[in-house]
Amino acid sequence: MEKSNKFKLFIGLVYLILISLFLFFFFSKFSIQELTSYDFIRENRLYFFELKKSNLILIFFIFLGLTILWVFPLLGFGSPVALMGGFIFGKWIGTIVVVLGLSVGATFLYIFGNYFLKEFIKEKLLNKYHKLENKFKKSEFIYLLVYRFIGGIPWQISCLLPTLFNVRVRNFFFATLIGIVPQIFLAVSIGSGFEKIIDQNSEVPGITEIIFSPDIYIPLVAFFSLILVTIFLRKIFYKN
Repeated sequence: MEKSNKFKLFIGLVYLILISLFLFFFFSKFSIQELTSYDFIRENRLYFFELKKSNLILIFFIFLGLTILWVFPLLGFGSPVALMGGFIFGKWIGTIVVVLGLSVGATFLYIFGNYFLKEFIKEKLLNKYHKLENKFKKSEFIYLLVYRFIGGIPWQISCLLPTLFNVRVRNFFFATLIGIVPQIFLAVSIGSGFEKIIDQNSEVPGITEIIFSPDIYIPLVAFFSLILVTIFLRKIFYKN
């Protein structure tokens, strides 16, 4: 038990150091004023566009690698990279790179949790989610797919929870790869919509102009509709 607590403390310290280093280097490069400046965003949009145009494959794999690192070991979640992926790559390529990066990162996190945090996860989560065990035993891949689609659990915990049920790594990866596509596609579409709005406006557009742009409100309405559907499905999935 003492060894487990020391290991958890070590992991926490490593994570804190990594986050601190990232924030230090990031804010030594960019100021808050720059990050919130429309001109800064517009200029960087042009920079990424030219970079993508000259070397799409390189940018694709750099973004893929950063997305994997964002999930593991940085324990980030999907929305920021989905919006950024859409902003840089557009809807289709953005969806591919974000879904792939999140799936690989989530799988690494799952493997890590399975080897090093299993007892801790059992202690904290088994009582709450023990009813899911029979579902996963019936049809591991199908229930993993549904589990990934409906969400409802913080991303990091959702990657670690399946360690309770000893799911196969292959099933975890492919269920994640397929299950997160709908919500990621819609989030990426919103990011792509913002890129188009910035491209079309040299001055800061009004909030109503942004919201009522078809590139924003269509994926936004679809996204919230998907949330309502998943809320309904969660009640069934987690109750029975």
